[in-house]
Amino acid sequence: MDYRILGRTGLRASTMGIGAGGPSRLGQRDNIRSESESVALVQQGLDAGVNFIDTAEGYRTEEIVGAAIAQRDRARIIISTKKSLGRENISRAALRAGLNESLRRLGTDYVDIYHLHGLRLEQYDYYFQEILPTLQDLKRQGLIRFIGVTEHWNGDLEHKMLQRALNDDVWDVIMVGFNLLNQSARETVLKKAREKDIGVLIMFALRRALSRPDKLRAALNALVESGEVDPGEIDIENPLGFLLADGSAVSIPDAAYRFCRAEGGAHVILSGTGNAQHLTANLETFARPPLPPEHIQRLKRIFRDVTSVTGQ
Repeated sequence: MDYRILGRTGLRASTMGIGAGGPSRLGQRDNIRSESESVALVQQGLDAGVNFIDTAEGYRTEEIVGAAIAQRDRARIIISTKKSLGRENISRAALRAGLNESLRRLGTDYVDIYHLHGLRLEQYDYYFQEILPTLQDLKRQGLIRFIGVTEHWNGDLEHKMLQRALNDDVWDVIMVGFNLLNQSARETVLKKAREKDIGVLIMFALRRALSRPDKLRAALNALVESGEVDPGEIDIENPLGFLLADGSAVSIPDAAYRFCRAEGGAHVILSGTGNAQHLTANLETFARPPLPPEHIQRLKRIFRDVTSVTGQ
């Protein structure tokens, strides 16, 4: 497992992070795994060298993460969790109560990174003025080590909230949507985050369009129709086949994760899972070398103008 310094936090984080949300939520979303099986899944990742776990109040997996780390050296594990916001602005008291509940479920007396979860641009000023001081106070108390913010990418395709947030030098870590289909965050978010040495967590590295051939073809047809992809640069029936043809990647998901891992300014690539076999495949992906530079450049060229999809 490779490790990177998570920006100005100084935390040494594994490049692969266990994502406890997403479509699987450690196997809990559709109750396909028992809680003990999900706990074992997290521990399998920890045993393989992953030291970064991302969860959230809204995922309902904090207790599973807490059980998984209970018999481990807490100081060697980076826990990232989040306070759900919704469309109605929360109060300072609600933020404090939410953190206390997260700490209880996680079975720890501090979290390494505490995020405002899915902050929207129209909410930003309220949270910056009214809630940030409370986050800073909680940081001074040692209940959280670093302050983070995550975007609501499905409703903010241009990353406008994060662009606004990066103007304020208060966020230690950000979570941004980025994948090989939509690389728009490179110039709008990642470049400035690098300049400010902000820790960057990548979400949506793998979405349905990158794990299901039918969804990929549908997404590419839409992008060709919108003019965001030049049909002369792809084979619509096998649009990413060149990644597999020479053995550079073992699958499109394998290539998708490795593409994001190579992105400048990206520190942790979040990877969700619901079973041990899938987790093993992801661990093997993160152990592989970078994609060939010519493939990375080709992917950048093909999808250089894409802004309208997340791959979901």
